[in-house]
Amino acid sequence: MGRAGYVLSAEGPRSVLKRRLRQTEPMSDLVTGEAVPLEVRRAKLPSRALSFTLDALLLGAVAIGFLLLLGQIVPDVDEALAAALVIASTVFVLVVLPTTIETLTRGKSLGKLALGLRVVRDDGGPIRFRHALVRALAGVFADFVITAGLGAVLCSLLNSRDKRIGDIMAGTIVVRERIPAVNAPPPAVDPALAGWASTLELSRLPDELALAARTLLARAPQLAPEVRERLAADLATQMAQVVTPPAPSGVPALTYLATVLGERRRRDSLRYAEQVPQSAGPSGPAQAGPSPTGSPFPEPSSPTDRSTPPAESASTPTESASPPPPAPPPRPDSGFAPPG
Repeated sequence: MGRAGYVLSAEGPRSVLKRRLRQTEPMSDLVTGEAVPLEVRRAKLPSRALSFTLDALLLGAVAIGFLLLLGQIVPDVDEALAAALVIASTVFVLVVLPTTIETLTRGKSLGKLALGLRVVRDDGGPIRFRHALVRALAGVFADFVITAGLGAVLCSLLNSRDKRIGDIMAGTIVVRERIPAVNAPPPAVDPALAGWASTLELSRLPDELALAARTLLARAPQLAPEVRERLAADLATQMAQVVTPPAPSGVPALTYLATVLGERRRRDSLRYAEQVPQSAGPSGPAQAGPSPTGSPFPEPSSPTDRSTPPAESASTPTESASPPPPAPPPRPDSGFAPPG
């Protein structure tokens, strides 16, 4: 057991947080050509179905326009030309138009743009013409048209990465571009723990552990209760090993993390406020008074107008300047001083 009564964990703070968050969100396992993993959210079946519905409405409007146009042309031509026009219009609506839109927009259609989705390659890069063409052809023959959407739904449900048949054939995946912003307030010290927080020794608290705890506090409302408590217990255990004195008994893990981070932020703010006047110097820049001539600009100073007395006058005992006050001792550059 740790000092605060939490369960010990052998993993690092960032690794624990990332692993737990992956279990609660549909994160992708994309890996770039440089073997860098990309943590992005995969698009799930409901959002993709709504995106497809919007795209189908657009294509349906274009198809109605072609039908009205063909209704004016077909009666005046022979049957072979009429059949060729119908086939060409169908290919344009179902293949050419979706391929062109996804190629020009690098993986976005009207429906995907409205829902914040994008088609990317398996390595996270933007798709090209061949990827869009394969997806469009698979949409006609396997996913939507011939199978009435059954192929796409079954494949998305059975695939671990929520891919339809066209995504598997083209080597693509649909991800979410819009991630809800977390505007959580900064951690604050619990008033009931203010006395204990003022005695904390925070010089051994690493930045990585503090950042992991800050991320958990910001994402806490979005996590399931059991996951949130487990993550908080893991981070509080690691923080209790480097922060002294131990927390009072009965303090929840989230409250412990928020109090420690709030006290750290308060001390950091005080330290920054003390360093700002020191960097500006003991006295501010001299302000020039109004010009005797009435001009808004100050006149050039002459040797007799200087505020510093002449050298011969400074040598006399009566007019010698008083010695400057001793400079304050230098403050440490890193860490926090223990409370007095």
